[in-house]
Amino acid sequence: MDDVELVAAVAAGSDSALRTLFGQHAPWLAARLRAALDAADVEDVIQETFIAVWRGAAGYRPVAPVGAWIWGIARHQAALLLRRRGPVTFALAALDEMAGPDSVETVVDQAELDAAVATLGPPGSPDREAWRLVHVEDRPVAEAAVLLGVPAGTVKSRVHRARRLLRLALRRETTVDGGTQ
Repeated sequence: MDDVELVAAVAAGSDSALRTLFGQHAPWLAARLRAALDAADVEDVIQETFIAVWRGAAGYRPVAPVGAWIWGIARHQAALLLRRRGPVTFALAALDEMAGPDSVETVVDQAELDAAVATLGPPGSPDREAWRLVHVEDRPVAEAAVLLGVPAGTVKSRVHRARRLLRLALRRETTVDGGTQ
């Protein structure tokens, strides 16, 4: 079975498919996470990642490689672990730099992504800052609201608008390059 079929089997409740995914993906996840976390934290993050894979398998859509999807979950779990310890002193960007060939960058060319982010306005603009705090730094909406000095509802509106603008920009890039929507 390939990874997409394994995720479908996990969604259907297959323990063996989850074990197979774990066997294929946990080693490289651990190697990447070890560069940023100690061994005990790596184990915790991997465990929480595969619990999230188990719970979220039914929601997986094959628009990105399964490895990229699992890496996104692991990155989020690492951010949650670090956030529970207090103010985030760890640069989450370091996790992105470790992503390697299985990362989302293999799906969306970095130049296209940079151009899409530019549609949110200059660095520091309201929509771009809300998007950065919530989606790049993995901060909760309430924390982003405090940092930005605006109500949580305003952060939600800005993030929603930013996601919509990014989707439109990325679709336009795909269409211009001759791909499909």
